Amino acid sequence: MTGVLVMGAGSVGCFVGGLTQLAGVPVHFVGRPRVLAALRKQGLRLTDQDGMDRHIPALELRLHEEPPAGLKPDLVLLCVKSGATVEAATALGLTLPLGTPVISLQNGIGNADAARQAAPQLHWHAGMVPYNIAEIAPGRYHRGTAGSLAAEGSPGDLALAAWQTALARVGMGLELHGDLAPVQWGKLLLNLNNPVNALSGMPLRDELLQRGHRRVLAALQEEALNLLEAAHRPVAQLTPLPPRRLITLLRMPSFIFRLAAARMLRIDAKARSSMADDLAQGRTTEIDALCGEVVRLARSLGRGAPLNHRMHGLVTDWPKRRQPYSPVELLRALGLS
Repeated sequence: MTGVLVMGAGSVGCFVGGLTQLAGVPVHFVGRPRVLAALRKQGLRLTDQDGMDRHIPALELRLHEEPPAGLKPDLVLLCVKSGATVEAATALGLTLPLGTPVISLQNGIGNADAARQAAPQLHWHAGMVPYNIAEIAPGRYHRGTAGSLAAEGSPGDLALAAWQTALARVGMGLELHGDLAPVQWGKLLLNLNNPVNALSGMPLRDELLQRGHRRVLAALQEEALNLLEAAHRPVAQLTPLPPRRLITLLRMPSFIFRLAAARMLRIDAKARSSMADDLAQGRTTEIDALCGEVVRLARSLGRGAPLNHRMHGLVTDWPKRRQPYSPVELLRALGLS
């Protein structure tokens, strides 16, 4: 590959883009001034739960506040927050050559479609990032859970195949799917823990060891899964247990959960949801791409999704509260106590 453009140098963009550069591919990072300032000062440091600790010096980073004119990347990674998808796609469409392949590595279901409508002259692929990435210091991004990247495409997509080969050189998997929707819905079910974790104020592992918080997650997942089944939409299994059995496990007493979910709990102490970072820093969250997506699915069926609707409201109203929810408080707020 001759070059990759990362549009949205946040946690995902810096980590995945950094890995791509470590694989020997030139990478251009487009990000916000806060992130770029840290990268210019500290460089980019990538760590993970398996002991990886790599650093890219600041002088080796190609940093931009806007997509650079005249750039002709082999591949673009769209990593902005869901709410910025249309704006970012429009900017890319005005800058990149016709047919440039772009992968949406964003949470939610509809970002690639929204981007395609905004910039139909580019070649859009849906994507999925399975693992948790946290910004634990300026310029330092840490992967706290496991998994392989996924993208909509086939080995015949030359840019995707080349990126897949590059990532393999740094030990990162990329799985290609003809239809990514089942994988995206499977990831969305898991991502319904993002607002639970954000409102708990706890690291991911500590939050999952609280039965009350797990009961909230199970209820959100069950509501979403019921709707997906009613809509006849398949859901990929992304954990050792199928979604229904995972919901049952989440509701078990903690001593059973701790034993049965040992693989799920292989999360280091630094891991937390990106939504927790957003709330802490006063940024707009992606709650509408998660719980909001479940609510929209319900409306398409002429039904409701009251639990996901309430959770959407709790995250939206966080600036008025700014205090973590205990398990009992969160259960009560959703009418589950």
